Amino acid sequence: MLRKHQILSLASSSNPQRNLNVNSLKLFGFSALFTSTNPSASPDSSLTSELPDIPSWVSKQNTGTQPSGDDDFVIPSLATWIENHPKVRLFPTKKPETPVEKITKILKGPYPSPEIVVQALNASDLSVSDVSVDQLLKRFSNSWISAYGVFIWAKTQSGYTHTPELYNFMVDVLGKAKMFDLLLDLIEEMKQLKGYINLDTIFKVMRRLANARRFSEAIEIFRRIEELGVEKDVMALNGLLDALVKGDGVEHACEAFVELKECIPLNSSTFNILVHGFCKARRLSDARKILNEMNEQGFQPCTVSFTCFIEAYCREKDFRNVDAILDEMKEKGCRPNAVTYTIIMHARGKAGEIGKALEVYEMMKKDSCLQDSSFYGSLIFILSKAGRLKDADEIFEDMVKQGVKPNALTYNTMISSSCGHSLEEKALKLLKRMEEDSCKPDISTYAPLLKMCCRKKRMKVLNFLLSHMLNNDVSIDHTTYTLLVRGLCNSGKLEQACAFFEEMVLKGMIPKGSICTMLVEKLEKEDMIEAKQKIQELVPNVKEPKITV
Repeated sequence: MLRKHQILSLASSSNPQRNLNVNSLKLFGFSALFTSTNPSASPDSSLTSELPDIPSWVSKQNTGTQPSGDDDFVIPSLATWIENHPKVRLFPTKKPETPVEKITKILKGPYPSPEIVVQALNASDLSVSDVSVDQLLKRFSNSWISAYGVFIWAKTQSGYTHTPELYNFMVDVLGKAKMFDLLLDLIEEMKQLKGYINLDTIFKVMRRLANARRFSEAIEIFRRIEELGVEKDVMALNGLLDALVKGDGVEHACEAFVELKECIPLNSSTFNILVHGFCKARRLSDARKILNEMNEQGFQPCTVSFTCFIEAYCREKDFRNVDAILDEMKEKGCRPNAVTYTIIMHARGKAGEIGKALEVYEMMKKDSCLQDSSFYGSLIFILSKAGRLKDADEIFEDMVKQGVKPNALTYNTMISSSCGHSLEEKALKLLKRMEEDSCKPDISTYAPLLKMCCRKKRMKVLNFLLSHMLNNDVSIDHTTYTLLVRGLCNSGKLEQACAFFEEMVLKGMIPKGSICTMLVEKLEKEDMIEAKQKIQELVPNVKEPKITV
């Protein structure tokens, strides 16, 4: 636990509070590949491994821009780590390529369909026995054409059979890409294999359909569940309701509940999912009705039930009703847990009530409720947001002493805070420490680092980060391309911005109109007419920039 004097010190601190744009919960994405802006760089240069090739329609234009000293700058204390980190070689070098590198290079190309990917792989000298299909699917999980192409290619190889887990992974990739016809074809294929479809498969399909607001189709999958070889029980029902609620379809969840509650035995989780759904939709009176029905069916409302109401009131900054729910919980013998307290502390902190947020610790201590990594992560977030970075650092170190191991979210919060304050060395050292602690980074780890590198024009470090992501099988996604194009545009790195933009479009990802317009306007301003025209060809609906006289 945090020591009492630490909390008192935090609560009474006179450090000036200031706003910090720390968005540790909703961060961005990953990478691509471009050539060095240093004309003397050799093909073996580490700067040629990840940044995408500058398209010929950009590079042959004389933009008048020259590489700056910032491009190759690396903080001295981190130079050895960055230089020695394994690079993923995606362009010809004198060093022998591993099979994974070879196939990664093939899959990086733009393909109109999975069938063309299969043709490219068949034309190589590679065999499925040389590579890990699981690793490749993870690397390209946000590029469904490449991932599905690898999946089909591997399946046709002699002596190889996909595991049920890989089929499930591919189902999720297709669902995320909203390729539902292919997804359902794959489900039929799995059905023929006998035993390949399990509850996890059904959950993935229902969740992806619900996220796409195809609620009736998600419910239909549940109706067919026994035909697909999975038992229609309360766990499956709860999975359906949870998918519908998380897809903002609580009304559909309620209709499914009414339809199915007479034929499937329910449990308390069934009701809590609906309570959460109505609370999330700010329909608290409907949530109360579900709570009453829960009682009538013989299930006592529990900590989870009341925490849903607390979260709803916290979202509205209605702390009077938060306290009222806490009192109601105590009256009914429900003790708040670490999740309950973390939600309250986080909401108080976001509302600027730092002292009240820190008082939550004393409440936890009084209730003998131990802090977990989520609690520490939230405390670090609100201290960082208030500009109290030294206090946040002390909490981060203290959690380790108290035996609570930092997880990815904790590290992500610290990294995001450091990047938000332009503490480049600290942010990168946290990534290094994360690596040393065997804590696997995710997409949210890299987003603030990439954004900071774009802002500071640290092209060599940006390249290192992209390679680091690929080595950790963190897949590129739409949001990261957007982040990179926007950041490079703002830093005047238009060639690299165009390279990422082209790669994004050729992978089938549709850029937002604002990004297209921004890039076209920047190119127009720099008189890069051919590049501007090419961008408009890639995305025909881009508006012409406004000309001011």
